[in-house]
Amino acid sequence: MSNKTIIRGTAAIGFAAILWGFDGVVLTPRLHGLDVGYVVFMLHAIPFLLMNVFLFGEYKKLKNFVRQDYIIFMLIAVFGGAIGTMAIVKALFLVNFKDLSVVVLLQKLQPIFAITLAAILLKEKIKKNFALWASIAVFASYFLTFGWNLPHMSSDKNTIYAALLAILAAFSFGSSTVFSKKVLLHFNFITATFFRYGFTAVIMLFYVLIFGKYTEIMHTNRLHWMLFLLIGLTTGSGAIFIYYYGLRRVKAIVATISELLFPVSAIFFDYVVNGSVLSPVQFVAAAVMVFAIIKLST
Repeated sequence: MSNKTIIRGTAAIGFAAILWGFDGVVLTPRLHGLDVGYVVFMLHAIPFLLMNVFLFGEYKKLKNFVRQDYIIFMLIAVFGGAIGTMAIVKALFLVNFKDLSVVVLLQKLQPIFAITLAAILLKEKIKKNFALWASIAVFASYFLTFGWNLPHMSSDKNTIYAALLAILAAFSFGSSTVFSKKVLLHFNFITATFFRYGFTAVIMLFYVLIFGKYTEIMHTNRLHWMLFLLIGLTTGSGAIFIYYYGLRRVKAIVATISELLFPVSAIFFDYVVNGSVLSPVQFVAAAVMVFAIIKLST
């Protein structure tokens, strides 16, 4: 693999990570007030409909799909699209513009789940120090969330729920990463993104119809529509396109390091836009957690 290819892949993943950091802190929290499932449906349905204008020819590839392809795309949609996105969106809504960067940072626990599942499903070998660094990362995540304080259900209820949902999102996205690796062995990044969004949009459509959340469209104002379009085209499907493009061109460790721009950008945007600053103990905990995640991936 040439240096130019590696550089392009690294830059693509880094840029996608910055877009996700911006989205998690600046864009998605401003959809607060709408139903979470409805938000997730719109964030997938709108870009998927737009993709159909340019990528309608992708449907021809369904003729070559085998049962395993349908299953894997469905798993990616369920974990990476439906469960993962609903969990992180709900977590961002719960903190109400407080500790947004903390919620985003907790997603960096994702490699723990990805490596574990890769070992179980893909028979990849786990390195001998995995348990040590995974434990350190989880331990640091506690101090990132609560600092030196003990959590209290009465006053910290939303923070606790948001942290648990962020960890659920990390598990879901980690699972999706493992399944995506299998998909990218047989399909290009354009096909992978197209059907990831398509399958997720269908799943969330059933959610919206079954639970009657389609009435949320009556409460969707001009700002919401603007955000749906902006997220769908940039930090949503746009970032996934860019990320998959980069993921095919670099090794896992390079991707992991490039993805560090995600938490770094989240902290930066949270400070610039919301004036939020992590406490000293949270900064140290974040650094320890990220370092442990890097060691997990090397």
